[in-house]
Amino acid sequence: MSRHIFAAAAISLAALAMNTAYAAEAGRIIYVAGSAQVADRAAVLNAPVQEGDMLVTGKDGFVYIQTADNGLFILRPSTKARIATYYIDKKNPANTRIKLELLSGVARSQSGEAVKMARQNFRFNTPVAAIGVRGTDFVVAADQESTRVTVLSGGITLSGFDGACRPDGAGPCEGSAARELFANQKGVLLQYRRGQAAPQLVPEANGVTPDSIAPPRPDEPAKQGGSASNLPPQPSLDARKTADLQQKVADQNNPGSKNEPTQPPDPIVTVPPVTEVGTKPTDPVTPVEPPKPVQPERQIVWGRWQTLADSTAPSVDFVAQLGKNSQLVRKTEDYVLFYTEGREAQVPERGAVSFTLAQGEATIRYDNTAIAPVVSKLENGQLSFNFDNRTFATSFDVVNSSERLSLQSTGLVASNGRFASDNSVYFKPNAVYVDGFLSQDKGLNAAYVFESRLSPQRTINGITYWNNPVTPK
Repeated sequence: MSRHIFAAAAISLAALAMNTAYAAEAGRIIYVAGSAQVADRAAVLNAPVQEGDMLVTGKDGFVYIQTADNGLFILRPSTKARIATYYIDKKNPANTRIKLELLSGVARSQSGEAVKMARQNFRFNTPVAAIGVRGTDFVVAADQESTRVTVLSGGITLSGFDGACRPDGAGPCEGSAARELFANQKGVLLQYRRGQAAPQLVPEANGVTPDSIAPPRPDEPAKQGGSASNLPPQPSLDARKTADLQQKVADQNNPGSKNEPTQPPDPIVTVPPVTEVGTKPTDPVTPVEPPKPVQPERQIVWGRWQTLADSTAPSVDFVAQLGKNSQLVRKTEDYVLFYTEGREAQVPERGAVSFTLAQGEATIRYDNTAIAPVVSKLENGQLSFNFDNRTFATSFDVVNSSERLSLQSTGLVASNGRFASDNSVYFKPNAVYVDGFLSQDKGLNAAYVFESRLSPQRTINGITYWNNPVTPK
């Protein structure tokens, strides 16, 4: 521990001597509304936020902080957070260290320039988990037992605290217990509950999203890379304009207060169209738009992304699929599931359907890496959907030369065809976590990846592809 303290002190002294780094001031308040405090003082516009300052918002409080590298850290109502470390070295980004802490409530982090240059040194802690970034804009809800994350742009990695991932660490926690979420994975959030083996993807319809716990203000900044045409306007970063806005809000809340007279707006002058003398105006010609090309149905891309001896699953080039703008559904330790660009599946609102298992595979891995992974076949597969209540159920047998395992799962289906296990699977015997997708390419078909811990010594992950749907009579 002392070695880390001395190292941090040495970095700080070198930064001061070179005049290339700054660490004391982490950012400044660019907007505040309602009840909010910084280090036991009332939060005020343009006030500095120092490393280590406790940030607290009341039931009606909002604080927007522009970080030292032009990022954003936003606290919504009933939130406690801290900018634990914001050390930036412009000349040598490898020395940059940034750590944010959300103790409870809902906060949004939008990466600044220093974070983008040193993503490996960024950490966002909650009471139970660590978040790393891929150049990101994300929203987090946290309490003492759980963490939920939605991603607006880029991607994040989430891992629960355990022996390998500690709260006092730096940078993202990566490994078999970490899970990723990207902005192109629509309709889902990443959730971790204390004691779980790994975070789980949960349909937003099934989970409590950060926005539903503490909705954003209408003027909260647009997501990075978003379109201004369909997003709320960004708050002014001009201190005078923000102060004027706060005064207007105060005057509305206190109608008895005296308002200064304001300058009336300039009249709007409409200039009529100019027509040349001696010519007759012609009616405007309305251009005819060509018909828009019909988008193809989304296709499922599934298989193994790792090299596995004895595997019969299709091989998928993970990087190449991302380069084609395919949407990542989920990646396990050995397998991956994408869907291509195209029209969303039109999930029926009523009725039921069952599928036939066309192909599938599982790999059993031991924590003792000296024991080789066991590639296994899948048999007796069943997958059915009940669209009346938006649920699914699946089961299959895992078969290899030494054992047969019967596994199952249940969960919910989203309107875009995405389906995933619900939290009840953790309390059922022989259950696996499932994350999959329905497609209408060449008829209705489905695929999902699955994973679970079979025992304290070994895990299982796999993939399935299903077709030939049958509607029960």
